[in-house]
Amino acid sequence: MTTIISLMKQVPLPSQMRMGEDGLMDRTKAKSIINVDCSFALEAGLQLKSMMKGAKLIVCSMGPPSFEQSLKTAISMGYDEAYLLSDRRLGGSDTFTTGFALSRMLKHLGFGKGLNEDFIVVAGRQTSDGDTAHVPSQVAENLGIPQATFLENVEFKNSTIIARRIIEGGYQMLKLPIPCTLSFTPTGIPPRRPTLSGAVKARNTQVTVFNTDDIHLEDSQIGLLGSPTIVAKVSSIRSERAPIIMSQGHSGEELVKDLMKNMKSGKNSLEAISKKEAKKVEMPSDSEKVDFRNGASGILTWAEVANGKLSRPSLELLTPAVNLAHSLEEGTKVRTLLIGSNVQELAKELIYHGSDEVIIVDDARLQEYRILLFSSIFAQVIKAYKPEIALFAATTAGRELAPRIGVKTKSGVTADCTALEIGEHRDNKKKIVYAPILESRRPTYGESKLATIIGFVCPQISTARAGTFEVPKRDEEKEGLITPFTPELNEQDFVTEILETHRGEGGLSSLFEADVIVTGGRGALSDDMILIKELASALNTQGVKCEWASSRPVVDLGVCEYARQIGQTGKTVRPKVYIAVGVSGAIQHIVGMKESESIIAINKNAKESIFANADFGIVGEYEDILPALIKEVKNGFVFGLDKDK
Repeated sequence: MTTIISLMKQVPLPSQMRMGEDGLMDRTKAKSIINVDCSFALEAGLQLKSMMKGAKLIVCSMGPPSFEQSLKTAISMGYDEAYLLSDRRLGGSDTFTTGFALSRMLKHLGFGKGLNEDFIVVAGRQTSDGDTAHVPSQVAENLGIPQATFLENVEFKNSTIIARRIIEGGYQMLKLPIPCTLSFTPTGIPPRRPTLSGAVKARNTQVTVFNTDDIHLEDSQIGLLGSPTIVAKVSSIRSERAPIIMSQGHSGEELVKDLMKNMKSGKNSLEAISKKEAKKVEMPSDSEKVDFRNGASGILTWAEVANGKLSRPSLELLTPAVNLAHSLEEGTKVRTLLIGSNVQELAKELIYHGSDEVIIVDDARLQEYRILLFSSIFAQVIKAYKPEIALFAATTAGRELAPRIGVKTKSGVTADCTALEIGEHRDNKKKIVYAPILESRRPTYGESKLATIIGFVCPQISTARAGTFEVPKRDEEKEGLITPFTPELNEQDFVTEILETHRGEGGLSSLFEADVIVTGGRGALSDDMILIKELASALNTQGVKCEWASSRPVVDLGVCEYARQIGQTGKTVRPKVYIAVGVSGAIQHIVGMKESESIIAINKNAKESIFANADFGIVGEYEDILPALIKEVKNGFVFGLDKDK
């Protein structure tokens, strides 16, 4: 009998979450709900059971006793058993430790390599309080089983799983054996409501609660003590925009006419920006400076290949990589791992863009990215070269690959970074200063905060959000090494098959190249974004490079694909003109578009925070404003841009 195991997390309501002074999320006063992605995974488990005769459904979670309520909700939906790992000693666990603890609980229940192998783990893509997407990959690696992440739907056929996976610009069909781990996006089948009979069953079902002693977890493996990464500090994110210029008028036509006049006059500017220089903290004389790297040296990046070309986010990585190398010891090298088939010419491009050495693994069987093979190869390269830092683009592949490698190397991983710098960290209790250390900065889910994450195990691993860094200038005079590497390939790592891949040229790459981006948010969905697309089409007809995009809620509702998402877990863009329609202005979205030259906000609610982060604004119904704006574009208005450039 196959067992379907759903990993579920209860998360605080985003509007009620706060960041404590210690850099950790304060959830004590926030009402909690089942994480949205996890609710779709719960439904996916139920769908799988309907395809598998006699399958058993269990739901597992890690957290405080209050999580029992959500576990009982899963029982009322149709799950058979519920298990909770709850212990105060788990407090402060990072994703590495969380993945380890969950996998240990599953092994305690009899699942895992060498135990019961007839099982499937289902999970949500990520949680709303962390947005890392690490845990499914970490659980899979700890259990030693294949995985598929960012899934829309799955089928059970001939004792295997057929999964549809989101990738940049399209999708991929995969065939996986059992056991495996599957993580789902909120674009699949919506979760069902609990039934009356299910509610009665849940009331009479006991949730089994384990503590860390029950599953043989030591204090050194859990909580802050066992976490290879910590939150070092938290700072506020403030708008760097001058005061917005609002359009005046009584109709859509009048508001648009006033916008045109305002844009012709020019946006407001900040006359003076006071920048306080960071004061260097002097080390007390009794502090010991510690180099924790144990001989590790250099920066290693991953060059992702799609459609036979280097992905733009992979080239972007070379900008922070080179900057980090310059901040470290003289002679620190930037190396790039390139895996694929017939990729010799691509290696030269990586050198032209800043890499000092390209390590090539060239094999016809490696033409397409596969998680088991690539994580194994990466781990072997890390063992051979011992880099102190490893960087990945936060693409769908990078976001599942980095945490799996992190488990192999016992390193922590920081997700979706917007800044990477070399600094130092002082431990006041131990009177130790760790330096040099990688400071990875990422926006947090809360009160407009930027968290600095550090790790104490090399390689220090981070993923950088696509579009955050510019592609380095190409220099054909630059020289570098191209070094072949022959890894040991295990036949067991070939068990996942790629049945087909559909990847268009639009979406991801076009967003980075567009001069104008029109983005629709939750407040622009009454027409399924038809007007958003019409405005983009009208600008393209006028010879302006324009693309349309969306905020995260629109992707989560299944209205558009993940490749078009702007924001913390999507992309960072820098167009000449960014038009935000019906976008509220959550900090996750702001950090993805704030580098735009000019930002226009259109929203019916004048109190939305998007207006504090824009240059020009219109308050009104988008159904009235966009038709008037489209009409003006068709008459030649292109937001002050030159056409055909």
